[in-house]
Amino acid sequence: MKQKIVIEVQMHCSQCRSKALKIASVADGIVDFVGLEGPEKDKLVVIGHNVDSAGLTSQLRKKVGHAKIIKIEEVKPEEKKPEEKKKDDDDKKPCITFPPYPYFDKLVIYEDDYPNNNGNCCQM
Repeated sequence: MKQKIVIEVQMHCSQCRSKALKIASVADGIVDFVGLEGPEKDKLVVIGHNVDSAGLTSQLRKKVGHAKIIKIEEVKPEEKKPEEKKKDDDDKKPCITFPPYPYFDKLVIYEDDYPNNNGNCCQM
């Protein structure tokens, strides 16, 4: 179940914000998105599967400052509508093909004229 968790965290500076984002990114569960919301960037948004919101809030309280859960809601996947294919003849580009590399299937045999050969061997 994919869920969106919004947590209000008391953050004083940019270091606190980056620390809160790092803590949220390694939270228990599968985290898909971590970000900040609000006019003062004091709301932490976490979207993911099976994320432990209480454990995340507890970690934020220990390491950053006061934190409280604002809302937890289920995120529904968007339904994709099939796109209609355009049948414009102007959009078609010509297809350029090249012939394959030349293939030689001739077999040439040379006979060796050396005296040590005795006529038993040939080279290809």
